[in-house]
Amino acid sequence: MTTASDPSYPAHWEADVVLRDGGTARIRPITTEDAGRLVSFYDQISDESKYYRFFAPHPRLSDRDVHRFTHHDYVDRVGLAATIGGEFIGTVRYDRIGPDGRPASAPADEAEVAFLVQDAHQGRGVASVLLEHIGAVARERGIRRFAAEVLPANTKMIKVFTDVGYQQKRSFEDGSVHLTLDLEPTAESLAVQRAREQRAEARSVQRLLAPGSVAVLGVSRSGSGVGSAVLRNLRDGGFHGHLYAVNEARAPGMEGDLLDGVRAYRTVSDINAPVDLAVIAVPAERVPDAVAACGEHGVQGLVVLSAGYGESGPGGLARQRELVRQVRSYGMRLIGPNAFGVINTAPAVELNASLAPAPATARGRIGLFTQSGAIGIALLSGLLRRGEGLSSFVSAGNRADVSGNDILQYWYDDEATDVALMYLETLGNPRKFTRLARRTAAVKPVVVARGGRHTPAGHLVPGTRLPDTTVSDLLRQAGVIRVDTVTELVDVGLLLAGQPLPAGPRVAILGNSESLGVLTYDACLTEGLRPLPPLDLTTAASPADFRAALSAALASDDCDSVVVNAIPWVSERELADDLAEALRQAAAEVPGKPVAVVHVELVELVAALSAVRAAPPAPPAPPGPVEPDPTTAPAPAAPAPARGQAPAPSAAPAEAPRRIPAYPAAERAVKAVAEAVRYAEWRRANAEAGQVPEYEDIDESGAAARLATLLDGVPEGTVLTLDEADARDLLGRYGIPVRPVLPAPSPDAAVRAARILGYPVALKTTAPHLRHRADLGGVRLDLTTEAELHRSYEELTEALGKPGELLPVVQAMAPRGVDTVVRAVVDPAAGTVLSFGLAGVASELLGDTAHGLVPATDRDVAALIRSIRTAPLLFGWRGSDPVDTPALEELLLRLSRLVDDHPEVTAVALEPVVVATEGLSVLSATVRVAHPPARTDLGPRTLPSY
Repeated sequence: MTTASDPSYPAHWEADVVLRDGGTARIRPITTEDAGRLVSFYDQISDESKYYRFFAPHPRLSDRDVHRFTHHDYVDRVGLAATIGGEFIGTVRYDRIGPDGRPASAPADEAEVAFLVQDAHQGRGVASVLLEHIGAVARERGIRRFAAEVLPANTKMIKVFTDVGYQQKRSFEDGSVHLTLDLEPTAESLAVQRAREQRAEARSVQRLLAPGSVAVLGVSRSGSGVGSAVLRNLRDGGFHGHLYAVNEARAPGMEGDLLDGVRAYRTVSDINAPVDLAVIAVPAERVPDAVAACGEHGVQGLVVLSAGYGESGPGGLARQRELVRQVRSYGMRLIGPNAFGVINTAPAVELNASLAPAPATARGRIGLFTQSGAIGIALLSGLLRRGEGLSSFVSAGNRADVSGNDILQYWYDDEATDVALMYLETLGNPRKFTRLARRTAAVKPVVVARGGRHTPAGHLVPGTRLPDTTVSDLLRQAGVIRVDTVTELVDVGLLLAGQPLPAGPRVAILGNSESLGVLTYDACLTEGLRPLPPLDLTTAASPADFRAALSAALASDDCDSVVVNAIPWVSERELADDLAEALRQAAAEVPGKPVAVVHVELVELVAALSAVRAAPPAPPAPPGPVEPDPTTAPAPAAPAPARGQAPAPSAAPAEAPRRIPAYPAAERAVKAVAEAVRYAEWRRANAEAGQVPEYEDIDESGAAARLATLLDGVPEGTVLTLDEADARDLLGRYGIPVRPVLPAPSPDAAVRAARILGYPVALKTTAPHLRHRADLGGVRLDLTTEAELHRSYEELTEALGKPGELLPVVQAMAPRGVDTVVRAVVDPAAGTVLSFGLAGVASELLGDTAHGLVPATDRDVAALIRSIRTAPLLFGWRGSDPVDTPALEELLLRLSRLVDDHPEVTAVALEPVVVATEGLSVLSATVRVAHPPARTDLGPRTLPSY
């Protein structure tokens, strides 16, 4: 007998998932307590589906059937159920079988698998996600293959098996299709899984942002309060669907009366029509009842504005966990709690379910996501003030469910969004975020500003132990434009939304102020750009002069972008419009290069430049009814954008001049241009994917066997530091030789070691407090005779301590070169991080280390080496000989392969690695290993559980 409270119950198999249509379900093991649920579920299955499952008429389950399908040992017999509201909507089970097809136990590694999905839920991807989860369970229990018998007419189930991406065999035997699936994940199965994940999560966000009907819960009769404010914003913003107000204080019999011009009801259940989205603005203690009412009514998603959750302390955290559990149990998704709201400016929707007053913002090409409501207000205000509009806006508050990852999935192929702006306080799941950001950045810019970089954030999400500089490097590797402030977020977003990407770093500077031109020139150098000498048009320049100069600069092959400087004339208002028009005409005549304007107290010019939109707004559709007949079904939600391959960033229509962004300081304009240059370079460099080279001398199986031996008997959670011999052996299996060292506990022992290794040698201490500290005098190099070795040994011991304290060793000298440090370390949230820098105190003090994610490609490691500030020392600085960077790149690739192939390797430090003009030498290596944790990113699709 196994119940959910039984210690043998595998609770870690429980998971919340997003289905194909954007709804959610919970997957969990079936227990003996599920007999009633199983019978009820089976009674709702059609006769045809029952026939497909049992190959014969099977109208009802016998007591024996119920016992068999609810009693499992969770090893050889496993059953999983997909549930909504606690009720089964689909089941899957496997039974381990032997070569003869009869029930068996381990070590048999094949199992027979079968599904059954309720007819009302077929087509939602239930069977596909159940197959992912039962496959993961089977692998955990030592099962490597699934066998399935399917009737030829059951084409839907055959498609579930054939589309999963596993290696499989198919045959026709005795009137049925026999399928055998190899459960080892493949590149194809992972691609299929992630494509399904993207479609499902994007659809779940689309349902929240494009509802056909909205109910606001917590609307007061007086018109005050958060709920009433949101209701007015929805009404005044021209929402095209049906709108309902819910006020529990209304007297019975008053249902359907108007409240603030909107038909009002006491409860959601009183609304005699479907509700797609509910905005909840009631006190936290009343939220559970509101959620239950919405779930029972079939609401698809919630925006919870109520506070008093994770931001308020331990009690609020517990309340937040329960809120997520309750929301998902009804198959809904949640934005919030403590959210500011959502906006969708699509012409067919016009949704402003937020606290931003209507009209919140104009229609534009920027998508905006924030965790903070206050930051959201600031960003909306900043964009609106500078004439920019939005495609969509989500302020997720505590983001207990819907997060930035979900929004990225939606924006990836949202044709209305060209630029994604995100303010994040935590990354939550950095491994997934960088994966999604890299894919999205390949087709449209992703700009991120991070708050809470140096203090713990208050949201209930897992963080990362990685330093902020490391996280920044990982984001840039993924193509994310990382900025430091919300001001920079707006500055960069304005340029990317209104201007084309630059083809290179050359910047032309022109304007009517010589001093402002010099400041712009200096700012370009600071940002690593290549500015041309500024062109001073003098203070007497007219708009026509500006137009001619800008046209000439844009037509020149010598520049890739242009910064225009402007200072006031005597008659500012009159000339501002003329100057704006002149600049727009020049940019339209010679398109293809970005233009940014730096102004000094020319507020009128900012307004004039932003007057032309990147795309003219579509004529407004007639507003949807706010007082619908309760017997009339609401208008359907706007159709989802076409899913599939993401489009390239949309360009403005040819007949619509581009908006030219204006900045009040040269540094801000140049910073925006520089970020666009770096992003464009990343796009070009990643147009073709890098390669992970195959090295024939890598002994992957031998390394795996060696690691298994080393970890035999090591407790879970314990990290083992390998001794010098074991570390050299493991690294050697991946073609990473480490120069041997011999202990030198006495002068005579040092001499014997030198004779074995051959002169010249190095004498160095290995005591932890002196390791890699050449500045303390613990290293003697280029010792060519016994006399020098004796003398150096005496100097070391006299200056630093006894041999037993210093632990001296002798090592053969390596060819001279540049000392570097190569490391790899596993972060639980971000994954394995590869790091590179030059050795020495100066690099450590300045933090001059570059980081990248594993597995690294040839392009990744080449960029990694060149990204540190001291990289010129590798390429012939001041006449020195360039070192063998191809050998260094190969070392990084081999180390990346090692830690990627073997998750047992938790940390590797190669320090120093001396890179000579030909070849390199690894002088010291530290390797730490442990039993690996489960890789959630390679498992079945799940929603985070906090």
